[in-house]
Amino acid sequence: MDKKHNKHVIQTYMILLSCIGLLVNILGVKIALAFKLPLYLDNIGSAFAAALGGFIPGIIVGFLTNLINGIGDYTTAYYGSLTVLIAVFSAIYAGRGFYKKPSRLPIIILTFAAIWGGLGSILTWMLYGFDFGTGISAPLARQFYDSGRLSMFWSQFTADILIDLLDKTITVLIVALALKLVPRHIHHLFEISGYQQTPLSKAALEKESRKTRKRSLRRKIILIVSISTVLTAGVVTTISFIHFRNASINEQLVLSEGLVEVIKESFDPDKVDEYIEKGDKAEGYKEAEAVMKSLMDNSVYIEYCYVYRITKDGCVVVFDPDSEDLPGEDPGTLVEFDQAFADYLPALLNGEPIEPVTSNETYGWLLTTYSPVYDSKGVCQCYAAVDINMDHITKDGYQFLARVVSLFFGFFVVILTVVIYLAEYNVILPINSMAMLTNRFAFDTEDKRAHAVESIEELDIHTHDEIENLYTSIVKTTKDMARTTEDMATYIATLQKQREVIGKLQSGLILVLADIVESRDQNTGEHVRKTAAYTGVIMRNLRKNHIYEDQLTDEFIDDVMMSAPLHDVGKIQVPDAILNKPGKLTDEEFEIMKTHTTAGAEIITSAINMVSEEDSGYLKEARNLAHYHHEKWNGKGYPCGLKGEEIPLSARVMAVADVFDALVSKRSYKDGFPFEKAMGIIEEGSGSHFDPNIVKVFLEASDEVKAIMNSYMMG
Repeated sequence: MDKKHNKHVIQTYMILLSCIGLLVNILGVKIALAFKLPLYLDNIGSAFAAALGGFIPGIIVGFLTNLINGIGDYTTAYYGSLTVLIAVFSAIYAGRGFYKKPSRLPIIILTFAAIWGGLGSILTWMLYGFDFGTGISAPLARQFYDSGRLSMFWSQFTADILIDLLDKTITVLIVALALKLVPRHIHHLFEISGYQQTPLSKAALEKESRKTRKRSLRRKIILIVSISTVLTAGVVTTISFIHFRNASINEQLVLSEGLVEVIKESFDPDKVDEYIEKGDKAEGYKEAEAVMKSLMDNSVYIEYCYVYRITKDGCVVVFDPDSEDLPGEDPGTLVEFDQAFADYLPALLNGEPIEPVTSNETYGWLLTTYSPVYDSKGVCQCYAAVDINMDHITKDGYQFLARVVSLFFGFFVVILTVVIYLAEYNVILPINSMAMLTNRFAFDTEDKRAHAVESIEELDIHTHDEIENLYTSIVKTTKDMARTTEDMATYIATLQKQREVIGKLQSGLILVLADIVESRDQNTGEHVRKTAAYTGVIMRNLRKNHIYEDQLTDEFIDDVMMSAPLHDVGKIQVPDAILNKPGKLTDEEFEIMKTHTTAGAEIITSAINMVSEEDSGYLKEARNLAHYHHEKWNGKGYPCGLKGEEIPLSARVMAVADVFDALVSKRSYKDGFPFEKAMGIIEEGSGSHFDPNIVKVFLEASDEVKAIMNSYMMG
């Protein structure tokens, strides 16, 4: 059988040629490094494989070479497009016989040098800029630059071109010599093709192709693939760039907000008047100024750190340490308002927080964050401020674009080459072959028509698609649809099972989160699990007694029980000293303790904002539980003072469960109350602290409640 019909033979020779090319590339690099040659010698194998076997093996060798080199240095991936281009042009020039003509070898050399030396130099400048570094061309580039005749860019560009001319001259000569030494029968074995038919003469096929009056199918495919790939890459690159830029800006926002908090912690707000009057003679002034100076010295992005008191006449300097390029103002100096803050002046005069402000004026692109500083009486004395230099974001953005474009271009060339290769042998050649032979039907005799049919049969096309046999495709599609239906049922079952697993995992994660919070509170034990169990008892008995049954759906009960462990999640923000205090809390400490309700609501609200509306059901009840479980039926609870049915049902249920568990549980500062006494206290709170309906069913379910209590005590 002809080699072009035997796919296994084709694959074997392609793999063999690719291995040879890859080995030659690696060997060339090692020789250059071992002898410290000012050369790369890393494209010999790619050019040889492409010249001998065509585009595909050349591209394979080029990509594998970059992949292997990328293990030690990922930046080589950005230059993969250049290696692919060299393989493509090597295949083109070999097809035109340039390697066999000494007069044409300079064209190949100049092309390769322009790609690797010229485009590679420009790509390096876009990615990293030029500082002459330690590369092969660095010494020569430095000599050009030191002569004073060329700029840094042109010095490096010229050096790269010259070095690469030498490198690619050696590469092309080696490839040309190797091709000449390869015997013709061996050369024929490595002429990789993807024929899906009996090949016809090249001249006949080219003649048929020329009959196309408009754009050929080949050009249309190239056009469609190019446009779709470029558009897709353009959209992806644009979106990626926007996300990259936004992420960089958000990173600086977080940095600036953290810095102003550090500045605020460095001085005493009650001494601002003294700082303005005495300056560095005031106690603690120098230490605070040193902190701000240290912040500026330790980050290239921080331009200025300062503290101003905002007045109607302007900004009064409190702290303004010297920067590298600008001396600071003395304390008490009046500074005019920056125009960028004109819209924020009313808020600043009122001591209110403002959003970070960006400006691009005298000092470049700056992000300025102002944060009010309040004294012990809650009066805003001044604003701590940080100016972050944002110019680096633009530079980083351009470098990001260069990386993305370089990677895209390499993939674009590969995709385009592979598509053309597949289209040529699977679509264009079979269609042209059939067209050429069927044209004989128009004027030939019956015998010749029979001969033509015979000729078409001899084409032996095996594309395994509509071109070969539409009917086979339809049968195959029908069979595939039957299998797809069965696969879909299996897939849905698998999805259902995975959903159950995810649900269990979600519940487990909630308990883990609750345990993390609970572990800080040394007094609560199994509190979150017990209260969840009690809420289940209450809700089931409410529904059994037809109380609030419109609200108590299965989904509602599941949501409340799932989210019940999160009712005290806000305690994660309560200091340990207060959370675990053995004695009675002071009024101030109790006020702090009360904030765990609003803190919990805020934490869960943040989680709600990160999921879709349909996925946030149980989180909404978790927020109600966290926020309102300390509200009282008579309106004397906290944090909002809601009363009666203004309080969400889930929170009214949790109020009973929470208080009961607190009564019967042992704490470091008390023993647990007996069951009967605890139930009595719950009963006493009916109509004042608790919803009477909930207390009623809770008391009626005392056996269930006691069983839950005893199970945890025994555990």
